[in-house]
Amino acid sequence: MSFVHQPPDLSSKPLQTLQTLGLLPPLAQAAAKAGWADATAVQAAAIPPLLQGRDVLALAPTGTGKTAAYLLPLLQRLLQRNLQAPRSEPPRLLRALVLAPTRELAQQIASVGRRLAPELKCVVAVGGLSINPQMMALRGGAHWVVATPGRLLDLLAQNALHLADLQLLVLDEADRLLDLGFADEVGRLLAAMPAQHQTALFSATLPDSVKALAERVLRDPLWLDLAPAQTSMPDAIHQRAIVVDSARRTPLLRHLIATEGWTRVLVFVATQHASEQVADKLRHAGLPAAALHGQLSQGRRSQVLADFHQGLLAVLVATDLAARGIDVADLPAVVNHDLPRSAVDHTHRIGRTGRAGAHGVAVSLIAADVPGSEAHFRLIEKRQAQRVPREQVPGFEPKAVLTDVSTIAAADPHGGIKGRRPSKKDKLRAAALRHP
Repeated sequence: MSFVHQPPDLSSKPLQTLQTLGLLPPLAQAAAKAGWADATAVQAAAIPPLLQGRDVLALAPTGTGKTAAYLLPLLQRLLQRNLQAPRSEPPRLLRALVLAPTRELAQQIASVGRRLAPELKCVVAVGGLSINPQMMALRGGAHWVVATPGRLLDLLAQNALHLADLQLLVLDEADRLLDLGFADEVGRLLAAMPAQHQTALFSATLPDSVKALAERVLRDPLWLDLAPAQTSMPDAIHQRAIVVDSARRTPLLRHLIATEGWTRVLVFVATQHASEQVADKLRHAGLPAAALHGQLSQGRRSQVLADFHQGLLAVLVATDLAARGIDVADLPAVVNHDLPRSAVDHTHRIGRTGRAGAHGVAVSLIAADVPGSEAHFRLIEKRQAQRVPREQVPGFEPKAVLTDVSTIAAADPHGGIKGRRPSKKDKLRAAALRHP
């Protein structure tokens, strides 16, 4: 199957209002009240074909307004259906479904949708919570559901909902859905879908797994490639890379919070243990901080996020999985206390700041005493096609000198990392640097 590839013209970026894209005036007004009057590039590209009933594959980086790009057409379709439905039809047939990779993202999507169209009943179906309240919420039907794949399968097995009347399916963050191990669940859900329905697939990247999924589920799709919008990221997000010894990352973090004037900061770490440990150290230093990771109860996670949104917490220390779906207005800074696993994760992380036209800073801490740390960040730079100058903060200069080839290559701003192990010559050079 071939895609109709339509890369948008981002050179002129003419402003369009949501209403000029074909939205009903009440829905466009509700969006304007929520702060969305002018359309972003992904909204301008995706809303018209979705309103026309077209299948769409949209590649768009995080923070570009993709949630509204599919939610507004989805809600409009449901509102129009309600007006046109015959009286004999049950009032709340499930017509639309959004699949999301995490609880937090699912709840965020539902929260936005309820604000835009409160007259439509939306049910959130996610794991980590008792299934009984969700089954109760589905009694009497729902106009649309936002779900994680595993919990949706549980509800189907319990006959708590049915997909026979489904007209629109959205897979949000499809790359993360497949990356997080939901491929089997997604496959089983797709097999339960009615033969005729519209599908919208949104993803930040197009790995082979997502391309294969798109070829399987989309019919004559329009491929909207907004990946070039990532080149504008430096305008909204100022990236910094600070070299420091690993043991001094948290003290440096405290120093940055004190000197940079950040009102709130989202800190990313690699593990649940690190999340608790860093948050505990910050609290002992007098900073209102909390950890966010997958082992917290759903109630605790919701409370922590609410406190962060309301400004009761200055620092949120999160793992990648737990932080999916965090959307905080005017978040000034993101700090990679631990470097992300991949360039895709890096994009998702730093995209929590600099959203909706705001400006932000993203700081990555490169551990001078951890072999491979510099090389790993250089690979991230290569993937994002952007070089980030290395810094050292006075009073936090690293004492360690790395022994891997990346330390030597870093001296050459035009050099590249080939991913090879250091040769004997590299090791001798590094030893000479340590013991001149």
